[in-house]
Amino acid sequence: MNSERLINGFIELAKIASPSRHEAPMAAVLVPMLEELGFSVRIDDSAPVTGSDTGNIIALLPGTVPGRIAFSAHMDTVEPCEGIEVKREVRPAGSLAQRPVDAAGNPFPEDAPVEVLCSAGQTILSADDKAGIAAIMEGVRTVVKKGAPRPDIQLVFTTCEEISLLGASALADDVFEPGTPCFVLDANGRPGSIVVEAPCHFTFFADFYGTAAHAGIEPEAGVSAIRMAANAVGAMQLGRLNERTTANVGFIEGGCTVNVIPEHCHMRGECRSLVREEALAQKEAMTAAMERAAAEAGGRVEIVWEFSYPEVCYDREDPLVIRIMDAARLSGLVPRKVRTGGGADANVMGQKGARAITLGIGMTEIHSEEEYIAVRDVEGCARLVEVLIALYARDGARPVPEF
Repeated sequence: MNSERLINGFIELAKIASPSRHEAPMAAVLVPMLEELGFSVRIDDSAPVTGSDTGNIIALLPGTVPGRIAFSAHMDTVEPCEGIEVKREVRPAGSLAQRPVDAAGNPFPEDAPVEVLCSAGQTILSADDKAGIAAIMEGVRTVVKKGAPRPDIQLVFTTCEEISLLGASALADDVFEPGTPCFVLDANGRPGSIVVEAPCHFTFFADFYGTAAHAGIEPEAGVSAIRMAANAVGAMQLGRLNERTTANVGFIEGGCTVNVIPEHCHMRGECRSLVREEALAQKEAMTAAMERAAAEAGGRVEIVWEFSYPEVCYDREDPLVIRIMDAARLSGLVPRKVRTGGGADANVMGQKGARAITLGIGMTEIHSEEEYIAVRDVEGCARLVEVLIALYARDGARPVPEF
């Protein structure tokens, strides 16, 4: 692994504005890079489905030994992402939200210096998920430059992950050979984190309808759609319901001016759970609250639910999990099995033939202007990619060469 090349590569990718549905500039940079490494590359036909200006990138590098593995990350980011400038600065370990640890799992001393990458301005950093892309590219590049044995390597860089995994959901059902291990570098735990549990996700779109009337002259004649929505929200259990399930109402819009009883209000929300049955029960409870609020006010509501993605659940002794733990140790990382409340492309790639699993890359305070990632974590991810390729090239045989 070439650290300078890795970090410079990440910085260049971070500068490319690629909000969801506008990933074409990222694809334009990645495709020639992949072709230079010997990949055959295609852009799939998902753009009309997702509304993006490009499809997903699907690349394949033939192996020198039998077998196949896949790596994935997403090209889109949240906003603000226009004009990103990356700065490198040194911070004391104790000031970081997630204090780094050494290979034995011991936390760094509070005053130990840690070099981080962060935004120099009022934008996100876009380590989510360009650090994942940079680590994959550097790990693969190192293997190719060394001429080390490798199985077939498939890379899938998706669009629209930040808007309910639209790009991954639009992948063809046969994009992966059945059973292909696919490592999705897109979680916020430190490198070595293995997401063995992630939730399913449902989204609702609700439209409340009442009756318009003048708010000062004849308010009695009106039925407020906003009040219906407010009563519905007040009747819902929201936030963290238990260690497995959460729910939220995140958007409400309605009315036209202050002196008119609003006849329409639009509302959107979600529920998610590690247990499908609990998510379905919460979905029904939220629906009942909205229908009851509308009926009691003398209005009506139209509700549409969408199933965004399924849950992920790996046995903690699954051979895939054990293999990642071995690779993490060989990479100088501390392996950890974790659960998360967020979704990632792995949630839907499991329905496309892959054994997909999400790995932590160390990005911290994502989706904010305070986002940062430690240089050592980006390096650790690139090493992990390299070691995973080596392990699968040897089908688990020992000894494994030093890295």
